[in-house]
Amino acid sequence: MELKRLQKIGGICGILEGLIYIFAFIVYGVILVYPGKNANAVEEFHFLSDNYFILFTLNIISYVLFGILLAVLVLALYQRLKKHAPNFSKLTFIFGILWVGLVIASGMIANIGLNSIVKIGSTDPEKAMLIWDSVSIVTEGLGGGNEIVGGIWVLLLSILSFKIKMFSKSLHILGMLVGFAGIATIYPLDIFTEIFGLSQIIWFLWIGIAMIRKPKIN
Repeated sequence: MELKRLQKIGGICGILEGLIYIFAFIVYGVILVYPGKNANAVEEFHFLSDNYFILFTLNIISYVLFGILLAVLVLALYQRLKKHAPNFSKLTFIFGILWVGLVIASGMIANIGLNSIVKIGSTDPEKAMLIWDSVSIVTEGLGGGNEIVGGIWVLLLSILSFKIKMFSKSLHILGMLVGFAGIATIYPLDIFTEIFGLSQIIWFLWIGIAMIRKPKIN
């Protein structure tokens, strides 16, 4: 009973992950209007300071909460796979937990950096934005714009689940495509990150529903 409950909780977490992605896309793409490429440091700083609460909250939800929910999903899927392929499932679990750590770290660094530049920018906006550039490079490198670890986790998970026919064939194939898209973000093009994010929304929602409908571990 406890394992079935974990599967259902993991499924709920998967659905919430997809909804967080959608929420982030809406806020970043519709609600927040970033300064144009020709904006100077003062204009960029005012944007960050004026939207401090929204950005801070968004980082908590999109990174920290996302990472916590992801940890539960990673554990639930590991429990589902481990008896079918003990070593392969452990490798998959390792990459899942690594992704959890990177995602949470990205959000924490982003918020600490945001808080620091708001304080510094009140007297020196240009210096603040130089610091923010450095913070952005770190967060993007950890997970904001680099999805290799997450891509490997989804790919390994999909290959193993396809082999044992854990879910539908279509879901497994989608997972493989998501995984390859994530790995492709090693090349710094926004299109790969966007493909990974958009396709993973569908994958998270789909696998979450599948886990809730079929919580029993075979």
